[in-house]
Amino acid sequence: MKYTYLLIDLFSVLFPFAFSFHPKLKFYKNWFAFFPAVCISGLIFIVWDMYFTNLKVWGFNPDYLTGIYVGNLPLEEVLFFFCIPYACVFTYACLPLKYSSKSITRWLSALLIAGSLVMSIVFHRYAYTFSAFTVLGILIILAQFVLRVGWLLRFYQTYLVLLVPFMLVNGPLTGTGLAAPVVWYNPSQMMGLRILTIPFEDTFYGMALILLNLLIYNAIGASRLSARPLL
Repeated sequence: MKYTYLLIDLFSVLFPFAFSFHPKLKFYKNWFAFFPAVCISGLIFIVWDMYFTNLKVWGFNPDYLTGIYVGNLPLEEVLFFFCIPYACVFTYACLPLKYSSKSITRWLSALLIAGSLVMSIVFHRYAYTFSAFTVLGILIILAQFVLRVGWLLRFYQTYLVLLVPFMLVNGPLTGTGLAAPVVWYNPSQMMGLRILTIPFEDTFYGMALILLNLLIYNAIGASRLSARPLL
């Protein structure tokens, strides 16, 4: 049982990493942009994670951990911020999504920003709910209206696809199929709505994590290639 979280991390990244060397995908050629992106975004989210762990907004079941810690976080939780973004950015880069529409992108962004604002205001007393929606709203504003990136609709489409593996990973982490959750949440710091065992906020927390990775990944790629963002 103590390897449960570690195995979830490793299985999440196993196939994306193996297929990174496929001759038709060659995602390894984008590592120059991915690794700086995942290190920068990972550092930000790890600091956030450490702070909320210290506040007991969430915590970790030692029965499912190897017992190796980085500060107050189990090693597996730190690896999560590298394994999951790898799988997600790989999916973004390799899915053959070509449809693009500036008007649809603006409407979707406006809807997500408005929804994030409403959720942040209504649930401002709940640390996890407030922070997850606030961070997501800020990142979408940055991407859509400040940086005006051209790949945002592609991200939205990819994230819809990623919701399936998201359920497969976050389900066991939050207790689906297990005697107890790997990661527990303080009910006084969240709105209480769950998708099976997964807190509703996790969907938008994950969206913010991947969007931040892609903002940095595409910025480095465009700068390095002096061309359009990496696809």
